[in-house]
Amino acid sequence: MLALLVLSLMPATQRMPTTGWDKSNHMLGFAVLAVLGHAAWPGRIWTVLAGLLAYGGLIEVLQSFTPDRMAEWGDLLADGVGLLMGKACALLLMRRRMSPE
Repeated sequence: MLALLVLSLMPATQRMPTTGWDKSNHMLGFAVLAVLGHAAWPGRIWTVLAGLLAYGGLIEVLQSFTPDRMAEWGDLLADGVGLLMGKACALLLMRRRMSPE
């Protein structure tokens, strides 16, 4: 979570890792958080996802206070899509582990 916060608030002039598209950066970052959240709190995943989406909203608010970043609703939407993708990946991984070979 801290890494995403730092990357989200760094000046845009800094060279940083990217997928090549801002929205896919958001989706990937929040998908990873969803998978980790699912592993850490499997019985509370919807609470975790809601908290992570609120965290994405907080990042957007904080970006509005930086000189070269701006808050975007599209970024928050991409965060939400990433969270759902991460939840789906976590469920697939869980099913794979539980299925007999």
